[in-house]
Amino acid sequence: MSGLTQDTVVDGRYKLVSRIGSGGMADVWCAEDLQLGRQVALKLLHRRFAEDPDFVERFRREASSAAGLQHPHVVSVYDRGEWEGTYYIAMELLQGETLKELIVREAPLDADRAIGLTTQILRAARFAHKRGIVHRDLKPHNVIVDPEGRAKVTDFGIARAGASDMTETGSIMGTAQYLSPEQAQGLAVSGQSDLYAIGIILYEMLTGSVPFDGDTAVTIALKQVSEPPVPPSHLNPAVPPALEAVVGRALEKEPAARFADADEFIAALEAVRDGSAVVDGSPTSAFAPVAVEGELAPLTEPEPERRWWLWATLGAVLLAGVVLAAILLTRAETRAVADVTGADVASAARRLRNDGFKPVVERVRNESPRDEVIGQDPQPGAKLEVGADVTLTVSDGPGTKAIPDVEGRTRAQARKTLRAAGFRVLERRAPSDDVPEGRVIRTVPVVGQEVAVGAPVTLVISSGPEQVQVPDLTGQEVADARETLEAAGLTAEVTREESEDEEPGTVLRQTPRAGSTVDAGSAVALVVAEEPEQVEVPDVTGRDATEASSALAAAGLEANVEEVDVDRPSQDGVVQRQNPRPGTRLDRGRRVTITVGSFEPDLDPDPGTETAPDETETVPEETETTPGTSTGASDPSSGGEPDTAGARR
Repeated sequence: MSGLTQDTVVDGRYKLVSRIGSGGMADVWCAEDLQLGRQVALKLLHRRFAEDPDFVERFRREASSAAGLQHPHVVSVYDRGEWEGTYYIAMELLQGETLKELIVREAPLDADRAIGLTTQILRAARFAHKRGIVHRDLKPHNVIVDPEGRAKVTDFGIARAGASDMTETGSIMGTAQYLSPEQAQGLAVSGQSDLYAIGIILYEMLTGSVPFDGDTAVTIALKQVSEPPVPPSHLNPAVPPALEAVVGRALEKEPAARFADADEFIAALEAVRDGSAVVDGSPTSAFAPVAVEGELAPLTEPEPERRWWLWATLGAVLLAGVVLAAILLTRAETRAVADVTGADVASAARRLRNDGFKPVVERVRNESPRDEVIGQDPQPGAKLEVGADVTLTVSDGPGTKAIPDVEGRTRAQARKTLRAAGFRVLERRAPSDDVPEGRVIRTVPVVGQEVAVGAPVTLVISSGPEQVQVPDLTGQEVADARETLEAAGLTAEVTREESEDEEPGTVLRQTPRAGSTVDAGSAVALVVAEEPEQVEVPDVTGRDATEASSALAAAGLEANVEEVDVDRPSQDGVVQRQNPRPGTRLDRGRRVTITVGSFEPDLDPDPGTETAPDETETVPEETETTPGTSTGASDPSSGGEPDTAGARR
């Protein structure tokens, strides 16, 4: 849209961020909602169309239709308004790509993936149809697929809650490659017209191409009306016969021959996915060729000798022929009605149209298979004017029933109940934390849904809680052990136990043991080490005071140091005794008194006392002396032996 740039604020609320794309009618921008602080997709009508009432009405209808469809597979519409001569719609901003881009890049898709995406589109269509809204332009360009594979339908620009899809000028709305035959002919549309378009989308996912294409939209529309599609398996041999049959029914030219609604289409796809679909093995109907009238034999000239009355007879015959020819030329052409009883409705309708008649379908409940012709009016062989109606009475099958509630019942009880209701029973197993093993978790289709009698119903049987293996947690920190258990889908129950050998908070043992298989969500008992409340007093007697203090601290105790004099240097700083005694158990943090030796050497010994070299560690005792008495050397004046009485050891 010309004139718009990044950072332009639309209607005072939506700040443009980047252009997402542009279509024939509008531009789409990624914009920031300044009021709610979120990103939206802002669709702005081209200004050249803003003055055209038809385009404005289509734009308004898109907003109204989509705003009323709040569904997981429909793009949400948040707001609409008028701004600077044009109109806008604020929608949910989706992360992903269009289904068309995915098909171009990856087609053909495998059957399961194609079925999954088609089912999501059908759910969106079902939701709209139940509210009287027909999309009218379903195509892969209007389906957004996010990175997780979720599909959402967008662009309800030509959706209407009515029967006609024509504008006032008679132009057909929609895209030629995805138009239903009735849309291509300008006839009334219904929800089955959307189902036809979804059938083409499924065909394209399976083969990588659309069933009908051409140089012009008119050429394609004519093919939609008159030509049968090439079977998907001719383009992709991997397409299973059951899925090909579903595609073929969705692409029937007659709306009455297609699926009755989106629910029936979904059920058929689910039957293909779970392997319960049955491919009709009846032979192709064979019809006798229309006889060709032979040529009249040439008239031979009468012999000359014929009498004159022969000429008169010939004239009368010629006159009668002229009269008969005039009667025949002015009378409408008639043909015999073929016998189509027993054929399927699509084949019967095709045969009657080829013969020049107009088939009219009336459905009735009947035990015959669905879509089988069980009667016709006029009867076979009757002469009827070309173009006249031939009414076909078609079986609608034995009817539908709601799937009974069998959830929580045993497998045998559920099978018996479903069979009594007329359904075929299939099974598959799935883990469940809530439903006991052997009992029904759910049914497919769901309980209460109306399903054709005789259709398959799958019982999802509980195989019990999911089983997981217990990891080895011994030696881990308790916080790490909890994280390990949570990652495995288990929980922890922690108890504490005193331990002097292991670090506090370390897992000592576990129950169940490592490698055991248990139910997901089960608890694993962990015994975790913690510091003991009381500790044993270590023996520190005879150790250095510093070493003794460290040993007590390591045991969780404190050292109270007292000193005592010792008479030998070797005992200086050595623990002489301790209280309490070794082996006693005390509360952590209590004090242990250690008595440490303290040696004080004599720094001023008696000079008269000699110490032998080999007695350097002997500590002398105190010496008693009296005034005037020599204690260590002989007195030269005395002339006698030295007095050693005062020196005692």
